[in-house]
Amino acid sequence: MKIAFVGKGGSGKTTLSSLFIRHLAANEAPVVAVDADINQHLGAALGLAEDEAAALPALGAHLPLIKDYLRGSNPRIASADAMIKTTPPGRGSRLLRVTGDNPVYEACARTVLLDGEPVRLMATGPFTESDLGVACYHSKVGAVELCLNHLVDGPDEYVVVDMTAGSDSFASGMFTRFDVTFLVAEPTRKGVSVYRQYKEYARDFGVALKVVGNKVQGPEDIEFLQDEVGEDLLVTVGHSDWVRAMEKGRPASFELLEATNRFALQALQDAADDSYAHRDWGRYTEQMVSFHLKNAESWGNAKTGADLAEQVDPGFVLREGLEAPDAFDGGADAEEVVSPRPQSLRPAPQPA
Repeated sequence: MKIAFVGKGGSGKTTLSSLFIRHLAANEAPVVAVDADINQHLGAALGLAEDEAAALPALGAHLPLIKDYLRGSNPRIASADAMIKTTPPGRGSRLLRVTGDNPVYEACARTVLLDGEPVRLMATGPFTESDLGVACYHSKVGAVELCLNHLVDGPDEYVVVDMTAGSDSFASGMFTRFDVTFLVAEPTRKGVSVYRQYKEYARDFGVALKVVGNKVQGPEDIEFLQDEVGEDLLVTVGHSDWVRAMEKGRPASFELLEATNRFALQALQDAADDSYAHRDWGRYTEQMVSFHLKNAESWGNAKTGADLAEQVDPGFVLREGLEAPDAFDGGADAEEVVSPRPQSLRPAPQPA
């Protein structure tokens, strides 16, 4: 399952995403963790030293390699230079999977051991001095979107993405790439303001949104969140001495995390697992194609000098069970491919 953690800055989004990743690893589940926040803190939250976190390879710096690998032998893509962040896969494209090795993981992922259990960690990379004043952070996050568009995951496999804070998540179509989105909200008016924005923006896109109340101190906080977000409230999390020790660089074994917080993390996993029954690869493909066509028209065609609408393979649906996708040439598998139905998608409001 593909899972996003979103929320306003300071809500505890990265802390909760790191706890969820630890929880999955403790259950021996295959996990790819992605730090897609402009403030790169997920590595540290997973226990990396400052220099180790800073040494993580940046996805954005390896975009040419990522494009070249994912392009594969897709005849609709003339060159890797013609690919943009929303380029969808088609026949001949190479796909990523949670498990196994490939050149993208070799260049861009590092294995982190969490109480002895391995997790693949990837990061977009921070803003550099050369980026200031001339680059948009979403161009870096584009590498994540491109990978998600080409990633096939199954049940009991997890891709956990710590998204950029606030409504910046809507600056691309990446917010539609997830089976479930966990919005971390504090029990304050500011804390639920991002929830209202996210709920409104995501309304027409079938985004499964669940709220995780964080920094909850008592029944009044729970009542406030219930009044503000209603049935979208999944679970609440309170103070954690384990987290406090972890933030000081002195984490205990994860099995010593407070029982109430462990139950909360299990509720998140249960919600993620339940979302699998509602997975719709046809809609998933339709949405990536729709956003690609919008990006092509608004800036992609001018940037690449090509008609990027021609990259869309009308007979291809990303799904589980595709065999040897880098050499997909029709045959029995092709007969199972259903052409996406045309879909009118309301454009996502762009953050100011």
